[in-house]
Amino acid sequence: MKDGPEVSRVSTAVIAGVCGLALVAGGGIALWTANRSPNSADTQSSAPTTAPALSPTPAESPAVIIPVPPPNPVGVPPAQTPQTLPQQALPQQALVSKSPQPKPLPEAGAPTVQVYWVKGASGKFEAVPTKVAVKPADAPDTALEAAFNSLLAGPKDATVSSEIPKGTQLRSLSVKNDGVYVDLSAEFTSGGGSTSMTGRLGQVIYTATSLKPNAQVWISVEGKPLELLGGEGLEVAQPSSRQSFDKNFPL
Repeated sequence: MKDGPEVSRVSTAVIAGVCGLALVAGGGIALWTANRSPNSADTQSSAPTTAPALSPTPAESPAVIIPVPPPNPVGVPPAQTPQTLPQQALPQQALVSKSPQPKPLPEAGAPTVQVYWVKGASGKFEAVPTKVAVKPADAPDTALEAAFNSLLAGPKDATVSSEIPKGTQLRSLSVKNDGVYVDLSAEFTSGGGSTSMTGRLGQVIYTATSLKPNAQVWISVEGKPLELLGGEGLEVAQPSSRQSFDKNFPL
């Protein structure tokens, strides 16, 4: 009978301890729950304002258009494609194409050489020049050949005449550093007196020096230097010039 009260006291103590632990645990849970609930409410209420901005998804992001130049046509250089031309190139080209092209200025006058004829005045002969047009690119030899061909063909003006016998031909003509070399056919020495000889000699010398009035002239007949002209033996200086002719054979 002595064991009964002791067992009852132990059971009561155990039950009281368990109840105390339960109370403590329940109070702790209630306190934890009370402390946790405001934080959750605060978190939920402040979530819209404190949450970090999220990057938009590819579906929500606005479309960005990046210009991509079209590929160049096959076989066309990049410089010729319309995309590579500057914006002001086409207007400038249009203005240039509409502007009139400048016309070349006319030449002031074609180059000429002079052919000399004779004209009777008071029993004396007067040298009369006539211009003969030549091409600008003609060399001196070519220009003087044109002059002599006109001289040997005879004048077209009835107011002048020539003392050079008809049929006289120009065998050769060359312009060198020391002067002009003229070779005539044998007809040049035929017929006429001293006055005619003087006139034809002056015609040859003056025509040969029409490009350079101070040039020297070597005159040959059939390839031989002309020393005497005519039956009276008119002496011809080699070389001759306008100055020597005017001194020795004044017209």
